[in-house]
Amino acid sequence: MNNKPGSYQVIDFPLERRAMPAYLDLKSGTHRMYALLEVDVTGARQFIEDYKAQTGEQLSFTGYLIFCLAHAVDEDKAVQAYRKGSKQLIVSDEVDVGFMIELKKGEKRILTGHVIPSANHKTYHEIHQEIRSVQSTKEPPSAATASWFWTALLLPWPLSSLFKALFRAAIRRNPKIVTSLAGTVGISSVGMFGKGHAGWGIASGTHVLDLVVGGTARKLAEVDGRIESREMLSLTIIFDHDVIDGAPAARFTRRLVELIESGFGLDLDKTRTEDESTTEVTQTV
Repeated sequence: MNNKPGSYQVIDFPLERRAMPAYLDLKSGTHRMYALLEVDVTGARQFIEDYKAQTGEQLSFTGYLIFCLAHAVDEDKAVQAYRKGSKQLIVSDEVDVGFMIELKKGEKRILTGHVIPSANHKTYHEIHQEIRSVQSTKEPPSAATASWFWTALLLPWPLSSLFKALFRAAIRRNPKIVTSLAGTVGISSVGMFGKGHAGWGIASGTHVLDLVVGGTARKLAEVDGRIESREMLSLTIIFDHDVIDGAPAARFTRRLVELIESGFGLDLDKTRTEDESTTEVTQTV
């Protein structure tokens, strides 16, 4: 018998992946509630395709989902409430959306976190521009702020265990510590299964409210009494059931789906562009 092992190579385990399990440990013990949906994104996808045909610019679909998420939360901020001790909640006025973004450094691709602050006060195009700006840099602005946190999570045992215990105690007293690092709500990468393949992502969730964006696929659906081929997005919404009850979660879900499917905010960018053009003409005259 040949017991000689096959060929293999030893590679570095990326820092961001080593830190992620430790970060998820901080959220252990939370009771989660999941909603698995199919959302019609035909209108939004068509708008993005038409915009690219007219301008040559590829708008971020992730940016549109962040835009709709922020505005849905803005209408019911209780869905981003965090527990402060056992008897109080902290409800932020601003909706800060945290998400993971892939950056290219040389031949390597590095996954890192970024937070779009006050996303509830930004247009779709502003959010799109911020995402593209981060993608074009070597390191997002929020990375330096959180570097100490990831370093502390990777301290050798027992220092890492001590840090996590102290950090849990700190965020129970002041949840703003963690929301300042990761945002008040979160969203995953888009199209994780690839276009044309339906499928939902199930994750543990790191916020009180998280979206996990799955694949998109063409499916037949009824539209105004007619059967049409529509582009359907598999979307998972994760709620912290310790904070959010079923009825508020259902109302939030309905509103989010309504915003996405109606193409909310897409016309506002057109109007904004027209207004800016009118102002420029007036100033010139």
